[in-house]
Amino acid sequence: MTADLLQLTRPTEFLDYESDEVQDFIDHAVKDRSADKKTNAIELYYAVRDGVFYEVYGADLSPEGLKASHTARAKSGFCLHKAALYAAAVRALGIPSRLVYGDVRNHLASPRLIEHIGGDVFFHGLTQVHLDGTWVKATPVFNKMLCKLYGMEALEFDGIHDSLYHPYAEGGGSMEFLVDHGAFDDVPYDFIIATMRSKHPNFLDKAGTGTVSGGRLADESTLTTSK
Repeated sequence: MTADLLQLTRPTEFLDYESDEVQDFIDHAVKDRSADKKTNAIELYYAVRDGVFYEVYGADLSPEGLKASHTARAKSGFCLHKAALYAAAVRALGIPSRLVYGDVRNHLASPRLIEHIGGDVFFHGLTQVHLDGTWVKATPVFNKMLCKLYGMEALEFDGIHDSLYHPYAEGGGSMEFLVDHGAFDDVPYDFIIATMRSKHPNFLDKAGTGTVSGGRLADESTLTTSK
């Protein structure tokens, strides 16, 4: 492994995998820490996707709240939280990772969330992992149950192909990536907060270090409210 890749396996302020919380999460997620890296990357992907519930309301966007250890403990968060936890967990097993951010359209959302966001273009986070000599994008964000409620297919990950474009179960189409903000070695906290305040000011709480509270995204799906 090159020096540059080795650097991307180390803990950081936000990818704090030496914490008890992240280590416990890994212990419950993988069958064998000594297994090949692809196997462990896949197991961790599904543990983050489905073991950490995707929730946008009342999410902590403080520096502490965006640490991997906080998300591992809370078992809840949205893309910014879940991408960081996955990046930290794979690093703990010697797999280089980076965080990727972009602007997307056709995001999983309710009418209420779209109103808070201010439209259908969302700031989005995911993870890159280095497996078998190449970078692969992974998006362990929307858990399977929530995808079902919103008529979307949950994204799978095989450790070979990018897990990126969320397909819709009904009507075809998929999430559209509009802007790529690049890859980062750690959570770029100042950039994230500045972007959220600029693009989605009505989505933040009064302090600006969390999201609006009240309600649950699962309860706002049309499949749920129509029953």
